[in-house]
Amino acid sequence: MMSGEYTIIDNQKVSGSVPFVPDPVHATVEFAASSDKDHKYLSQAVEEAYIGVECGDGGPFGAVIVHKNEIVVSCHNMVFKYKDPTAHAEIVAIREACKKLNEIKLSECEIYASCEPCPMCFGAIHLSRLKRLVYGAKAEAAVAIGFNSCIANGVKGTELCHKSNLEIVKLDASIAEQVFQNTKEKFSL
Repeated sequence: MMSGEYTIIDNQKVSGSVPFVPDPVHATVEFAASSDKDHKYLSQAVEEAYIGVECGDGGPFGAVIVHKNEIVVSCHNMVFKYKDPTAHAEIVAIREACKKLNEIKLSECEIYASCEPCPMCFGAIHLSRLKRLVYGAKAEAAVAIGFNSCIANGVKGTELCHKSNLEIVKLDASIAEQVFQNTKEKFSL
């Protein structure tokens, strides 16, 4: 991959009211099957989303950071627990991984997020130099149960994608979409 090139690997067609059209100078779109490893770590992120709701820490979002095929951290949304609107699962995971690895650059790590990251989380992923993002649900699944629509298009709607060597994988994982429907009655927005 060339410097500044943005790759989305997606095993399903991009859809929605405003489809993502990559910049042909900076972007490539590849369609590829996901691996068992990706499903394993994404399933852990989804499990974290359920844990966070069950214990009242935050909304149904989870994230896992992996280094050399080993889980470094497995976190969930902590917005309610910390009374901090920035304590999204991805942010908490990045903070904890940096502490655990004693690094500010996570360039040898991958992040698995139960849902497409919001613009804030995508910015943190970019700044921490994570090499790969794998996510399950589209942000629209969260918006559909009442989350603010500003969380949508974090990946597609930011110019950071054109300045990153980040590989982005959208898995077709219904378990990630189901977490929103299965937990919507257990927390209030």
